[in-house]
Amino acid sequence: MPELPEVETIVRGLNSRIIGREITALKVLENRSVEFDKRLITEVIVEHQISSIWRRAKVMIWDLSSGYSLLIHLKMTGQIILKDPAGSGFAGGHPTGSMQAAAKLPDNSTRAIFKLDDGSNIYFNDQRKFGWIRLLPTKEVHSDSFLSSVGPEHDDPVSFTPEYFWQKIRNRITPIKARLLDQKLVAGIGNIYADEALHLAKIHPARKASSLSKAETAALFNAVLAVLKEGVDRGGTSFDKYVNASGGQGDYLKHARVFKREGQPCTVCGTAIIKAKVAGRGTHYCPTCQLPPRGWRP
Repeated sequence: MPELPEVETIVRGLNSRIIGREITALKVLENRSVEFDKRLITEVIVEHQISSIWRRAKVMIWDLSSGYSLLIHLKMTGQIILKDPAGSGFAGGHPTGSMQAAAKLPDNSTRAIFKLDDGSNIYFNDQRKFGWIRLLPTKEVHSDSFLSSVGPEHDDPVSFTPEYFWQKIRNRITPIKARLLDQKLVAGIGNIYADEALHLAKIHPARKASSLSKAETAALFNAVLAVLKEGVDRGGTSFDKYVNASGGQGDYLKHARVFKREGQPCTVCGTAIIKAKVAGRGTHYCPTCQLPPRGWRP
């Protein structure tokens, strides 16, 4: 958390609000969160406009009129919170009280503050300090060490195909849950949507990836496409009371199949959903719809 749908929701919200705005200041409160020479702030960030905002994997890219781009990765606990002069705005990312409308910002999780020419502030918060902000010439963005290592986007019909998916899974002995979480396979899938896709495809998360038939792999491929599309369409997930980048609350969890539904009935068969550890991650599944591999115990 946040995963691809949550980051995409933030990107869409920022696109509708801050494109064309000039950055008048960037205040860095935590040096570890900013992975570039801060002398460049006055040279290529301040007094330059935000010309476009887009996403690759779970990374937001802000292209600036200076010919440079800011890359922002929220990692596990990052947040983007926009406050306009009237005190309204939106928030997206890892849910905490910092995202609520009444929260006083900056707070002890704020790592950087962008000030815009309309008086708005954008707060980059990150409790655990794993997130980062990088600065690169725009033409070098795709060569970034992280972005160049991730797999294709789920909605890229040229690179992400059933045959590609099958070839990348068929010989792997790791649990399929772990394989889905590998960003080199496909960009942007995290714990929530991995659980959801596996339930939709009726595949137990602890099964070895290599045990899946070609038909099962095709079903999982389609499930990945379906749950990520639904996540984006629903504005991602909300665990707390806050306004997200779409101006409302992400309601994916209200329609979730298994995630955060431990002990509740499966929406397909009525069996109680189980939560267990798979590949070191809390994992939700239906023991009836998703038959476990022989000898496996939760």
